[in-house]
Amino acid sequence: MIVDNTLVYSDKQAITATAASTNIVDVGAAGTAFGAGAAVSRDIGKGTEIPMYLSITEAFNNLTSLKVSFQSDDDPAFGTANNTVAERTYALAELTLGARLAFPAEIPEGTAGRYTRLNYTVTGTAPTTGKVFAAVVAGRQNNP
Repeated sequence: MIVDNTLVYSDKQAITATAASTNIVDVGAAGTAFGAGAAVSRDIGKGTEIPMYLSITEAFNNLTSLKVSFQSDDDPAFGTANNTVAERTYALAELTLGARLAFPAEIPEGTAGRYTRLNYTVTGTAPTTGKVFAAVVAGRQNNP
């Protein structure tokens, strides 16, 4: 699997409370096509799939579930009220060492903002262990 450091959201990020990914990805400003009067609208989730990879690098304890949200915004501080494009919740039993989380498998359709990040929402008792790796990758290795 090929990983570019500028496309890593979380690199063994400890999730002990609800938090955003350590890093955001800047997909750049939308350009203007030759002869057009305004910038092109953007949705990087349409068309060719852009693969993502999420894995558990340290098993979680205590929590009931972990919700992973993919967010997009034109503000690098993610100040827009509703910037969640897609999300999925995982039960504690799914958050074991080495587990590969299937969501999001690709950048979701509707990703129109310049900046993207993941947000991790903890439900239940705050975990004392649990780390995540998440990135946009050139391709996913799917064999065990």
